Amino acid sequence: MSRRRLKRRLRIREEKSEKKDEKKDDGKAAGKPADHQIWLISPGGGEAWQLTRPETDVDNFRWSKDGKWMAFTANPPEAKSGKDRKEKCSDYDVFEKDYRQNQLWLVDVAAAEKTFLPVAARQLTTDEKLNIESFAWSHDSTKIAFSATKNPLLAFSRDKDIYLLDLGQNNSVKNIVALPGPDGSPVFSPDDKELAFGTALAQPYYYYTNGHIAVVNLEAVTAKPATAPSDVRDLTAKFDEDANLADWGPEGIYFGATQKTSSHGFRLDPASLEIRRFSSPDSLIVEGRSFTRDFKTLAVIAEDSTHMTELFVTSVSPFAPRKLTDVTAQVKDWIPGKAEVVSWKSQDGAQIEGILYKPADYDPAKKYPLLVMNHGGPTRTSMPLLVASNYAYPLQTFHSKGALVLEPKYRGSAGYGAALRALNVRNLSVGDMWDVMSGVDAMIAKGIADPNRLAAMGWSEGGYIPAFLTTHTGRFKAISVGAGISDWMNYYLNTDITPFTRQYLHETPWSDPEVYAKTSPITTIKQAKTPTLIQQGSNDKRVPVPDSFELYRGLQDQGVTARLILYTGFGHGVSKPKSQRALLQANLDWFSYYIWNEPIPKDSPLYGLSELDVGK
Repeated sequence: MSRRRLKRRLRIREEKSEKKDEKKDDGKAAGKPADHQIWLISPGGGEAWQLTRPETDVDNFRWSKDGKWMAFTANPPEAKSGKDRKEKCSDYDVFEKDYRQNQLWLVDVAAAEKTFLPVAARQLTTDEKLNIESFAWSHDSTKIAFSATKNPLLAFSRDKDIYLLDLGQNNSVKNIVALPGPDGSPVFSPDDKELAFGTALAQPYYYYTNGHIAVVNLEAVTAKPATAPSDVRDLTAKFDEDANLADWGPEGIYFGATQKTSSHGFRLDPASLEIRRFSSPDSLIVEGRSFTRDFKTLAVIAEDSTHMTELFVTSVSPFAPRKLTDVTAQVKDWIPGKAEVVSWKSQDGAQIEGILYKPADYDPAKKYPLLVMNHGGPTRTSMPLLVASNYAYPLQTFHSKGALVLEPKYRGSAGYGAALRALNVRNLSVGDMWDVMSGVDAMIAKGIADPNRLAAMGWSEGGYIPAFLTTHTGRFKAISVGAGISDWMNYYLNTDITPFTRQYLHETPWSDPEVYAKTSPITTIKQAKTPTLIQQGSNDKRVPVPDSFELYRGLQDQGVTARLILYTGFGHGVSKPKSQRALLQANLDWFSYYIWNEPIPKDSPLYGLSELDVGK
């Protein structure tokens, strides 16, 4: 949700789906506008009209505080040398070398409103060594602070610094924060004298350590040739979770953070460093926040175990949200299961929580099938919702068929502080499996789960855990692996986010092959017994598709039933409704077959399973 007061007037017209984590294809003819443009519409209604018309897609955009200007990021048009290369040699890509850098552009909104026609944008930055990401306007609308990397590739995100552009000084740009590790999301103080930003504070393993909010004095850092660590003041050293910077108002700095099985808004006093949570009750899951100019009123998107995601408006103090939408009305006739937070001790004594969903007609005297749904990340989380759902797994349908669904918040999950997030370092999926299996055993010990009808599933990191389970235990009747890692060396060599492996395993495969083998499901493929469905986007760059081929072929060679489905053209996520339906249907058919002994429909991609999918 936008943090700028007038951004509600905008909409981006998107004629085709794009992924932020994938390289965009700007193959447009010269002079032809791109698909992603900025449009304006009056809050009172009327027709929308197009503000921008550059040759490449608009990415981020922000109003100036005085409402006269619009800044946005976009790639420059393709250079003549690139067009000549395609003409001479057709098209090819030099790995980690061929890319264009996002630059800052400026549009005169006041001038455009006189004609209601697209206007030319003025390019503010021209540094080919910088790829601009997040940015913010100063309150006097004369400066823009922005974060930038050396290139747009995720593997190089460590080199992200903060820069200050001065519109009144011929668009001069100065690097004002250059700590080791990523620094981003800048926000000006109300008097424009200081700048707050999100930072790793030079921590080497920032993938799983706490993200901080820090501040610099702009007069001090602009007067020096380079920013020293001593210039940066950490504001959240005592806050044991990722602090996600939102905005800075007269009463302090606002940020969001996950807290166990919920998510809330916080206010930080930059002078005293006092932090207070301003949203309530405890069960509320607050995601987006947008403040009015005076910071007295706030719009949020939020949900809980009794409401789907809704839009609310509230005073900041006291926090008393008034619901503006009624999305929950769509399921008013449903009889959803009940979500509750459960906890147990893992194999090594770690205290683990999870979300347990029970069927609507739950009977404590009965034993139910138990399906384990693992979230991704690993630093993501699961929360108790009214309707447990996932675009790949029909969890609500499983409830209606009479199943328990357990979503473990395994080690590495957000919401419990840096110590728990670090427990899977050099222990990926080994410790995760302890947490999952101890949770399964806890539900069996309660007498509510049928030990003979267990299943597991998940996507990305959540798919890696089921892959590990399928090669380490035979206790599950069926497993579904979505875009999961099977071989860490293969992953390290092919992923677009190479630092992830070095962050969590602390080594390369050349320096410590043992830890790569210990944490790779493929190492123990000969132990595999469980029927396994494997699904993935055919163009996935985050988790290499060969990981799925490797797991599939290994299972086939062991005579284990397996089916591999690739969804054509998609990356790490499957984003189109029909393809999502195919994902859901395949998982429904898979688990219905193995858990409820139901036949597979003839129109299912799994039809003929027993004849076709056992390796020879």
